[in-house]
Amino acid sequence: MKRPALKLSLTLLLLAGCAPMAVVPPQAVDAPAAASASRLDPAMERRIAGIVAGMTLEQKVGQMTQPDVRFITPDEVRQYYIGTVLNGGGAWPEMDKRSTVAEWAAWADAYADAALATDMAVKIPLLWGTDAVHGHNNVSGATIFPHNIGLGAAHDPDLIERIGRATARQVRATGITWAFAPTLAVGGNRRWGRTYESWSSDPALVRVYGEAMVRGLQGELTGEGDVLASAKHYLGDGGTFNGVDQGQTRTTRDDLLGRHGAGYLGALDADVQTVMISYSSWFDTASGQDQGKMHGNRDLIAGVLKGELGFDGLVVSDWNGIEQVAGCAKDRCAQAVNAGIDVFMVPEDWRAFIANTVADVREGRISEARIDDAVTRILRVKMRSGLFDRPADASPLTGRAEALDASELAREAVRKSVVLLKNNNAALPLQSGRKILVVGASADSLSNQTGGWSLTWQGTENANADFATGQTLLTALRQALGADNVVYSADGAGVDVSRFDAVVAVLGETPYAEFNGDVRFPTPVQHSLQHPADLAALQAVSGKGVPVVTVLYSGRPAYANDLINLSDAFVAAFLPGTEGAGLADVLVGGAHDFTGRLSFAWPGSACSTGERSGDVVQFARGYGLSYAGPSTVGRLPLPTTPAACES
Repeated sequence: MKRPALKLSLTLLLLAGCAPMAVVPPQAVDAPAAASASRLDPAMERRIAGIVAGMTLEQKVGQMTQPDVRFITPDEVRQYYIGTVLNGGGAWPEMDKRSTVAEWAAWADAYADAALATDMAVKIPLLWGTDAVHGHNNVSGATIFPHNIGLGAAHDPDLIERIGRATARQVRATGITWAFAPTLAVGGNRRWGRTYESWSSDPALVRVYGEAMVRGLQGELTGEGDVLASAKHYLGDGGTFNGVDQGQTRTTRDDLLGRHGAGYLGALDADVQTVMISYSSWFDTASGQDQGKMHGNRDLIAGVLKGELGFDGLVVSDWNGIEQVAGCAKDRCAQAVNAGIDVFMVPEDWRAFIANTVADVREGRISEARIDDAVTRILRVKMRSGLFDRPADASPLTGRAEALDASELAREAVRKSVVLLKNNNAALPLQSGRKILVVGASADSLSNQTGGWSLTWQGTENANADFATGQTLLTALRQALGADNVVYSADGAGVDVSRFDAVVAVLGETPYAEFNGDVRFPTPVQHSLQHPADLAALQAVSGKGVPVVTVLYSGRPAYANDLINLSDAFVAAFLPGTEGAGLADVLVGGAHDFTGRLSFAWPGSACSTGERSGDVVQFARGYGLSYAGPSTVGRLPLPTTPAACES
């Protein structure tokens, strides 16, 4: 199939084949005119070919190898001709969580210098990748934006592009030039612990947002504040059976490409230069065949992505993702090389990977032509991003702490991404000069407010002081209403509620990231079951004759009918990041109205997942109240919560 025709067919699948799941119909998206926005530069290609021709096999495989900086020294980068490194979640200079931006930049510079100190005829610059998924979230002092689930509710592609630009500046300040973002998952089952990394269950919105974020991150590719983006995780990570992370996506090829491939069409339109492969596998329900792990799927990587869609950048594996391919290990996977992966994230076992891959080539399991193709793509991306012309530390942003600050933009993003689900009797907005009681452990927790992928991998083991910027909602309310007017009790126990004009209950999930965030079938997915202390705090203040405003932090659409019934007003804040002032903006005074609208259906039962035809939906995708259009929400039904959900 010719490439423009394939993209047209995928667009038609997106618009037609995905309709049954949609609560709000996807918006029509014109098919792009070509497979990829980039075009090969003949002079660049000749230059690359000359470099590749002069490289040894060991040097080529070194370029394909990506260790974690915790497991390789700068001198080993030089010795083994390493082409790219990464810092995983929880890796910091000298393992100090509160490292300064200058220390980050110096750390990156040491590795970059080592890559240029090899004995190669042509010195090849280093790429450093980092998971900057909601701002430069691994760095203390960097503004952290709302997670994707909240940004989806904003329905604002321009905002997404501006967040991409700000994130790129943050990343460049630390001397890094590659962001492992955006995640383009079309979230299906809310049991999935990475649901918050998805913008929406609507493939059309994911496509538009994917294009906007890539444009924001990459800019013109060679600018002082530009970084490489990585479209991830290809393909189907948001559709795994029962929402099991790294599980099996059971669907037809048409649905896999049309629904789960939607974001990649947008990313390709924006000329994304790198694509990361998913841990998930695919079971083709039409043929009844198990297609195995995506890391070994040649048809979808080399065939569809690189061939039919014309992607000419580099494909990178996920962290030790190759070991999940049948017959492979952490340090060896000829099938993944042959499938079309170019860069291998082998954080600890990189030495063995180099030796084993060299042996696989020499023994005929991998062709040297495939190796040359991978290295060509790596060098192409490095040249396009300007690394051959200017080192990363030449940017005037390098080491600049002020480049980490995007607080005003994040505050705007918070205002636009929270959704008002209920506001009976005008419980909101809060009025100045009134006495307010704040309850709930999440009210003064930046960890719960930011969620996973915040300073650490899982977002755990963080204190408020570790963030070095931002404010909790409690702090923001005290600033907005006056410290003397705001009293805080974590559990609300023993407080005379009648002394106050209103209560704000701030409830929330505790942080989690991939795998650990899954709620495994058949466990019911109900917030008060997972977090009974939140229910107790709300019960302590509800029904006392004082209006109760509940703010819920969650990384998934949460079944919370019991909590909503105990509240006069209810705000789905998702995971808003460091800028609690954005929440205070919409809660206090009424100067800023609620404009967020759900980008996922909100469940009406503890066993509704969001993807099955029989699911109970409490609030449809697209729902959201505002001060301008008040609406009363009656008492919500409380289905009996089963001990276990049925399939």
